[in-house]
Amino acid sequence: MIKGVMFDFSGTLLRVESTEEWLAAALAETGIQPAEEFGETARRLTEYGALPGGPSPQHLPAHLETLWDQRDMSPEQHRAAYGGLTHAAGITDPELVQALYDRHMIPAAWRPYPDTGPTLRALRRRGLPVAVVSNIGWDLRPVFRAHGLDELVDAYVLSFELGVQKPDPVIFRTACDRLGLTPADVLMVGDSREADGGARALGCPVHFVDHLPVDQRPGGLTPLLDLLGPV
Repeated sequence: MIKGVMFDFSGTLLRVESTEEWLAAALAETGIQPAEEFGETARRLTEYGALPGGPSPQHLPAHLETLWDQRDMSPEQHRAAYGGLTHAAGITDPELVQALYDRHMIPAAWRPYPDTGPTLRALRRRGLPVAVVSNIGWDLRPVFRAHGLDELVDAYVLSFELGVQKPDPVIFRTACDRLGLTPADVLMVGDSREADGGARALGCPVHFVDHLPVDQRPGGLTPLLDLLGPV
């Protein structure tokens, strides 16, 4: 019987803005114009996976491979990994590199999926505690507060605070412990079969959603309520 739910953050409950929106906001803030035309700059940033929470790199420079694999272990590694990818995409102006990185951490850069709030509120009504379990290099709590979701989350288990990344079972066990539940009673919901699927090693049931733009996934979380049965 499911007594609590763990959720991934990016691509599960909220989605980061598009690469084009991200780049435009940073350019507007700095007043810098990239060396290449806007569309080409956005394309290269996408190709190199420079937007945290956005598409993964299609081309990962060899010197960044280890850093990429461990990027969510600390704020320093996270910033270095994505700064390196931004450089690889052809943006080398330090002010613009910093503006791009800083932009992705502000609440305005993130949008909840349409059914995120309704699903979390339904779980609250049912008395099921919720944890957010994320591979991330910065504190996402202000994003949840700004979108009115923080009061619906009972625990945050963030890789950079724990020093452990999904799919390591330690991060899921920590979340279960903070919810006061055994793993078999906690459903893990995420978009990554590799990272979020690691919860299975503890005996947690797992449910996957598609990591799609917000306007393309209006009801990805709603089926969870059917899985949990009637109130």
